[in-house]
Amino acid sequence: MRYAHHTGLLVRGPWLPLLFAFGALAATVTPALAGPPRDPRPGPGPVPAFTPERPAVPGRPALPERPATTSGDLTAAGAEIYEGHAFDTCDAPSAAALRDWLDSPYRAVGVYIGGRGRACPDQPNLTPDWVADVDSMGWRLLPLYVGSQAPCVRDDDKSRVPIDAARPRQRGAAEAADAIDAAESLGLAPGSPIYLDMEDYDQHDGACADITLAFVQAFSHHLTDRGWIPGFYSSATSGIAHLEAARLSGAADLPDVLWYARWRTAPTLVDEPVLDPGAWQPHRRIHQYEGDVTETHGGRRMRIDRNVVHAPVAVLNSDHQVNP
Repeated sequence: MRYAHHTGLLVRGPWLPLLFAFGALAATVTPALAGPPRDPRPGPGPVPAFTPERPAVPGRPALPERPATTSGDLTAAGAEIYEGHAFDTCDAPSAAALRDWLDSPYRAVGVYIGGRGRACPDQPNLTPDWVADVDSMGWRLLPLYVGSQAPCVRDDDKSRVPIDAARPRQRGAAEAADAIDAAESLGLAPGSPIYLDMEDYDQHDGACADITLAFVQAFSHHLTDRGWIPGFYSSATSGIAHLEAARLSGAADLPDVLWYARWRTAPTLVDEPVLDPGAWQPHRRIHQYEGDVTETHGGRRMRIDRNVVHAPVAVLNSDHQVNP
């Protein structure tokens, strides 16, 4: 989750009107919650303001807006909702580190529970006892699964684990089953989210986009059938823009929650330019707004990505109810 494409500067080009044709975009980015201290390195500046009009694509009518299907109260599906700041790291921190970080602004942490594309596969701290221990401290977990990646993924390392282009739906269902097994082995219960991590890819490559969407749909469908909540992490300008276009085209079996990376911007859950303001609401969004930064709390230094959250977190088998 540490790639230059996550920065807040929008790339302009001849394809940009295609994105605008898929829905009204927010006018600007404004803070929703006060974030932790910003990284002192200069960034590219705020996201440029956009008008909500949708210019027509030459030779093709603009798609009409459709009601958001990815809406509704997820607590009815057993979700526990967390609202506040979270961080994620490649390796799950030790319980001692999280105890030291109780004086930080964070109370949720993203952990990589499985997947053949996981950058840190060993995860020595990630055990059922660790999950129970950090939960008792008041930490909430955001489980991430890094499975097969889009055939047109831009990261060379992730290109070694492509989605099977001949069987994307079968592969998506199989990896969803593996993700559930990984979650259950840690003591997580149905009603928990599993966030599929799909790194930056060329959504404008039509064949690749179709394969990737079929995989994501099958992954989401299988999780839903088993009582889990499907989430999706990606760069705002690739995977997230792709899913918004799919939503507007009426695609079924989309993830219930979006976790979008747009770095060096103010943390916001309502003003993401590629998403209609009413889509994936309420409590269905996470914004990763800074990446690969270092913070120290309680004398413990860690390199993290920063997130603002209003979304489901893990439910433990030991409680099956909303934690206080």
